[in-house]
Amino acid sequence: MNIFLENYGKNQITPQQILKNPILFLAFGFGSGLVKKAPGTCGTLAAIPLYLLFAQTPFWFYSVLTIIVTWGGIKICDDAANLLGEHDFNGIVWDEIAGYLITMWFASFSWQATILGFVLFRFFDILKPFPIKWVDKHVQGGLGIMLDDVLAGLAAGVLLLVCKSMGIIF
Repeated sequence: MNIFLENYGKNQITPQQILKNPILFLAFGFGSGLVKKAPGTCGTLAAIPLYLLFAQTPFWFYSVLTIIVTWGGIKICDDAANLLGEHDFNGIVWDEIAGYLITMWFASFSWQATILGFVLFRFFDILKPFPIKWVDKHVQGGLGIMLDDVLAGLAAGVLLLVCKSMGIIF
């Protein structure tokens, strides 16, 4: 039983081509988006080590890194979609990485916050309540791929801060 597809997107790109192409390698979340089942969840899991690395930096530096990941993601996701021949292919998970970093942006580090942030981000990213779903359906290109996850990250981040203020997490 293979956990990977043989080819990806309408252009039938192989896993080896994805791993060798820097844009596709990033877009596929360092390879985490190659899995058949739940690539978005795997992409978000791939964001956790990146978050743990970023969380050790001063807040201003975390902010700069998160903005770079997010703004750069517009180009990365747009280029990847063009290479794949398919808009917002589910293996493109750079948007999940940015969304998770946004979720955790204003949270103080704790393992509770790390896990709850993951759960909250996946909740908003999967269910896509308004306006996230509208953006997902109506905004095209790299911006469209990224923007719904940015909004999911913001919603999850606000809820994470509410949980902290209520003493649910430390």
